[in-house]
This record gives sequence, structure tokens and C-alpha cells, in this order.
Amino acid sequence: MKDNLQGPASAFLDGQFLLAMPGMSDDRFARSVIYVCAHSEEGAMGLIINQPQQLSFPDLLVQLGMIEEDEAIRLPDETRKIVVRHGGPVDRSRGFVLHSGDYMVESSLAVSEGVCLTATVDILRAMSTGNGPQRALMALGYSGWGAGQLESEIVQNGWLTCPASADILFGTDIEHTYDRVLASLGIDPVFLSSDAGHA
Repeated sequence: MKDNLQGPASAFLDGQFLLAMPGMSDDRFARSVIYVCAHSEEGAMGLIINQPQQLSFPDLLVQLGMIEEDEAIRLPDETRKIVVRHGGPVDRSRGFVLHSGDYMVESSLAVSEGVCLTATVDILRAMSTGNGPQRALMALGYSGWGAGQLESEIVQNGWLTCPASADILFGTDIEHTYDRVLASLGIDPVFLSSDAGHA
């Protein structure tokens, strides 16, 4: 059974995926899948989920001074396997954790049913000891849009929107995320058009 993560029906895209269309003019977003964390009349914020970084999660914890280098081997298996992703071009030194709703702290923001966003080090400490969320992904940087900007890019055929699924959001097959989202919509990438308004 597919686990859709859609929030309440509204004109806003919180908890949905954005897929970069072939005509995307900004190369930084080519073939990207973005999970929309916040969307309102004031703008939008999301995280690219399919662009891995070279930096491993244990290395990140060492860089942040949360663990010593020799302690990395003692991290829980699931924590060691977390892939750090490029969340977007804005504020690349800032970290965000998208995670299942079984973990919440005061700073956690509920994005949709079963998915939260936490951007404080509390969650990294919890994850390093095995007390964090059951499912999580870590991103450095984020993608942001000003008021009306995302809507304009969608109208210009820059993005395709669709419901997010937990299996794809937290999946480990990052390389095939884009194609998996298209397949979930029944779309063959060959038939995607870069021209707005044409089928």
C-alpha cells in the first residue's frame, strides 16, 4: 500500500513533491525532486531530496564536534547509512532533517501527515544515540521562493507537482528518485515536454 503524505487539501503545496521539468532553466535544479516543507502566500521553502553530497552523516557529526572520529564506528547502523543531500542553493551551511512523526521536539515543524522538519542539533544528538526518528533524511541548504515565484515557475512549466510518498521520500535509492516519482504518476520521461501548454 502506498503511503501518501498529503496534508489537508488546499492551494498550497506543503508535503508535495516538485519535479523539475526538462525545460528547467536553472541547471542547479535539473532532474531534481523537491519536497515542499512550507508554502504560503509569502513564498515557499523545500529540500531537494535526490542530490547526494560527498559528506557522510558520521563525518558531519564529527565536523560539528558531536562525536569524535573514532566514535563513528559505534553509531547505530541506520544512522551511519544516512546520506547527506544538497537541499538547495540557499544557506548551504544550514542543516535540516526531514523525518517521520515518531520524533518531535519543540522546534519540530509538522509538514504533513507523518512528516516533520527539524533544524536544530537536538535531533542530530538523538540520531547519534539511536533515539531519533525511525525514518530520516538530512540536507544541507534549502530551496526557497519569494511570494508568487513558485506559482509562476509552475505556470511556465518549470515544475510538475504531485503527492509525496514516504517510500520515495525516505528511500535510499537516491539515484532513481526522479524516475520513481514519474513512474508513480504513470509518466514515461520520454514523453515529458519542455514546452508549456503542450501535451
